[in-house]
Amino acid sequence: MSNTTLVAAALGLIEGLTEFIPVSSTGHMLLAGQFLGFHSVGRSFEVVVQLGAVLAILSVYFGKLVRVFLDAPHDPEARRFILTVLVAFLPSLFVGVVAHEFIKTVLFETPILIAVMLIIGGIILLFVDRFAPESIHQSATRLPLTLALKIGMYQVLAMVPGVSRSGATIVGALLNGVDKRAAAEFSFFLSIPTMAGAFTFDLYQNRDILDLSAMGDIAVGFAVAFVSAVLVVKWLLNFIGRHGYALFGWWRIIVGCVALIALWATG
Repeated sequence: MSNTTLVAAALGLIEGLTEFIPVSSTGHMLLAGQFLGFHSVGRSFEVVVQLGAVLAILSVYFGKLVRVFLDAPHDPEARRFILTVLVAFLPSLFVGVVAHEFIKTVLFETPILIAVMLIIGGIILLFVDRFAPESIHQSATRLPLTLALKIGMYQVLAMVPGVSRSGATIVGALLNGVDKRAAAEFSFFLSIPTMAGAFTFDLYQNRDILDLSAMGDIAVGFAVAFVSAVLVVKWLLNFIGRHGYALFGWWRIIVGCVALIALWATG
């Protein structure tokens, strides 16, 4: 197995393990790529490997999602749930389209920013985990539309790598009275249109410069991301129900500090 294949597998593992926990999978992948000397033309690797995580969440919730869409024509609750996710997705859709080039060419190429955002996000997560208001929303499938829109606005912050899509949505949900477990589960559901949309738009924007010569490495990263993401999704809700989010806050702070030191040491 070549070195590039091993790096691809490592980055796929990082993507799968971190996509659905509030630590910023993009930040971890970009920092790891920085120190491993890995760069794909047009970020083709990073674009495709995220699809593995999208398919992971679809596979875990396949039965539930099929029932929702089959019930939607005659069940108001099913239609409302679908609308809730779409409403939460709209802010990121708008900002992502408008600011795509700046995000990819400036923010994604600034490792110091990523490390700093990991630290700041970790501190915020620790604070919110401990001092969030009492929960009044216990179900991820029955959130008010106005609350879904607020959570969607928090998700926009994750356009800055290092913030974390799941972290932003979870913090937004917790601050607005959503139960810790429900906050994570709604983040799962919201990730489906968000990540699928980002994948499709990235693929279209970079269609002329995508480097598909390393399809073997991309396939390895994709497969590893899929398997590891499935395991994380199945484990995460029970862990959060028992322990909350403090572990992830401390993890962010440690990784961010180590990254800053390493960036300083390597110039």
